[in-house]
Amino acid sequence: MTDLELIFSMLGEASTTKIARAKNSKGFLENKEAAIEGGNVAGIARKELENKSGEKVITSENYLPETKTTLIK
Repeated sequence: MTDLELIFSMLGEASTTKIARAKNSKGFLENKEAAIEGGNVAGIARKELENKSGEKVITSENYLPETKTTLIK
């Protein structure tokens, strides 16, 4: 995950929290609606940056190096 991917992910989470608190969301369905709205905020911002920069924000890059898994015997 690149810095920009992390930033937009955090924007979506922070937006969701702010919207849910502003609407005093209770229960799954109300919080699901806030999550969709928060995700839309981040999505619009990401698309705007991609349009202005001419580059995609989302990559297939993995921030963490691959690790070998070992079997426990």
